[in-house]
This record gives sequence, structure tokens and C-alpha cells, in this order.
Amino acid sequence: MVPSRTEPLDLEVPEPKVSYDINVPYNSGPEEYERRLRETSEFPDYLPVWEEGLWFDDFPIFEYHDPALRADKRKPHLLTDNVKIQSVTPRMGTILTGVKLEALSQKAKDELALLICERKFVVFREQLDFLNAGPQFQVAFMEYFGKLSRQPVTGAIKGFPQFHVIHRDGNEEEIKTFFKHKMTTTIWHHDVSHERQPPGYIMLGILACPEIGGDTVVADTAMAYQRLSPVFQDMINKLKVNHTSRHLIAHARASKGTVRSNPIDSIHPMVRVHPVTGEKAIYYNAEFPDEVFGLKDQEAEVVTKFLLDFISKGHDFQARVHWEKNSVVMFDGRTTLHTGTVDYDTSTQTRHLFRLAAMTEVPVSVEDWEESRKEEKESI
Repeated sequence: MVPSRTEPLDLEVPEPKVSYDINVPYNSGPEEYERRLRETSEFPDYLPVWEEGLWFDDFPIFEYHDPALRADKRKPHLLTDNVKIQSVTPRMGTILTGVKLEALSQKAKDELALLICERKFVVFREQLDFLNAGPQFQVAFMEYFGKLSRQPVTGAIKGFPQFHVIHRDGNEEEIKTFFKHKMTTTIWHHDVSHERQPPGYIMLGILACPEIGGDTVVADTAMAYQRLSPVFQDMINKLKVNHTSRHLIAHARASKGTVRSNPIDSIHPMVRVHPVTGEKAIYYNAEFPDEVFGLKDQEAEVVTKFLLDFISKGHDFQARVHWEKNSVVMFDGRTTLHTGTVDYDTSTQTRHLFRLAAMTEVPVSVEDWEESRKEEKESI
């Protein structure tokens, strides 16, 4: 009998050797450990919890209208006279100081969406008031940019499964075990690319961080695509990839963690077109893809390894987000890959942040984009 989509699948899986992602806990720690965290955390209500009884069906397809397409390109409502603007690199990343996220108007949010599309990520310093506004306010803020993804396995905030909580503190033994099997903690990924309409706008809110280290590294996959030869571009333009949460959920089950949904599989183009900027970007990562349609297995292995190696080594189209306490970052999920870095002492320093991911359009292939542009011209 086919399993119900509304009931968890009962699958036997072996105990995992290491954590799926060393940056993220997959279940609560001992009672004494949890008590210590609540006593020492500045944001105890944002510590990860795993509520029982939650179950999510597949998210239904929805019509999406990007707020960036409504924006004034001059951005007068966002970039006011009191805002300090600093570029992270010439091509990508903008740091804004003096913006009050909790007070942005709708026009300012439209302009923010456009700035994110243009600069790939935007860093906001001194956002304590926004972080103190609470989860309900933060959810409502991000829902302006799209429907929010719900977390299938990781810790969330009680009553708010839209939050993905990243908390690393005192997990030295876990890290030692991890490095017995792995050489690096980096994993270049898109957030929840297994969703049918994966996130286009993502927010990270930093609640605690090391003074040095723990940076997030961001790669511009639109620029990476531009660096490829026309022949190679033409080949990967035609490919489609299955993105799945199957492995993530299997790890959670093996770790005796909480699971809130069945695996989701979505087929996306390997190259997608950004609906706001028109940029073509590589849409492949090291976490969720498991099959390439259009190539044989050995061919797919060579092509995907080449792409990920190329992107990870392309420091001239990457940038590092240096975290400061009470910062917020928003970035474009369509044209970037990112990875966390565990290069700090977790015995003395905590890294605590949350993620909210606003889902946007179904990814559009180069062929479909060009066909839609042709139809638009013919209709004029």
C-alpha cells in the first residue's frame, strides 16, 4: 500500500557516523546542558526546540509577485541621508548602517528586495530593536517577500516552525568525531532547494557570535556562469536536476531526531534565470541534488564536481560576511551559494542565529525564459 502523504514514513536507517551539518543541532542536549544555555543566552526564547505533533504536507504551488519589480531603482525610501553605505566587494555585498528594519515602509521593502537582487546580499548593522521585536514580527516582516518555508527536521522557535535555529556551543566532541571522517566543515548550499518554489529571499539574524571567525562565505553563481565558455553554458542550460530532502530526513531519523514532513523531491533547471535582473545562474549545490537528467551517471559526476570545485575556488566572485552581534543579513537565494565556517573555539564562544526563508517563483530555465521573452515581443 502506498504511504499516506500526511503520515511519516517508518524507515529503518543506520546510526550516522557524523552530523549531517556540523553547524546545526538535530535534537536537544542533556537537561543540564539545556538549562545552562537558557541561563546564559541573551535570547533564550530563540534557542532551538523540537515540538512534538507537528506535521507538514507538501507546500502547494502559489502565484508569486516579486516586490523588487515594484521598486524605485533610485531607492530613496531605503537609502536615506542618514544611512551609511559600504561595499563588501566591488561586485557583491552591501553593508548598511543606520537602517531601522522594524520601521521600513512597504516602498522601502520593495527597494530592499531590489538591492538584494542587485548586490546578492545586504548586511544591516545595529539591529537590536528588530531582533527584540520578537518572532511574530519577524515572520510578518519576511512574509512580505514570500511565503515562508517550514523546517522539516531542525530546531525551531516554539510556535514558529518557520524559524531554522542555528546554535553551536560546547560541541567539541561532536566536532572531533566529525573530523575523524571529514576534512572540512564547509558545505556549499542553497537553503532548502528541495522546495518546489525554493527561497529567493533569506534572512539570517545573529544573536550571538565569536569576536573573530564563524563567517558566512557567499559565492555569486551568476558571475560563475558568465565565466563558463558558451559551449559549456549551452550544455548545462539544457540539464535538469532532482533536489531532495530525502538524505536530510534520513539523517534525522537515524539520529532519533524529530521529523515534520516526508521527503520532498523537486526537479529544477541546472541554470535558472533571475526574474528581476535577467541574470542566468548555476543552480546546483552540494547538499540537496541527487540526480542530473540529461547526462549518464559518470558524466554527471564529472560535470557537477567541476562546477562545485570551480565555484568553491572562485575567490574573485566570492565574499565573506563577517558577523557582528545584533547584525542581520538578507541575501538572494537564486544567484548565490553560501557556506558557514567552523573556525572558532566552541568551548568558549557561541554561534547563535536564526534563518527565515521566503519562497518565491518556480525556477525558470533558460529555454522557458527565452520563450517567454519571444512571446512578449510578438504580443507588442
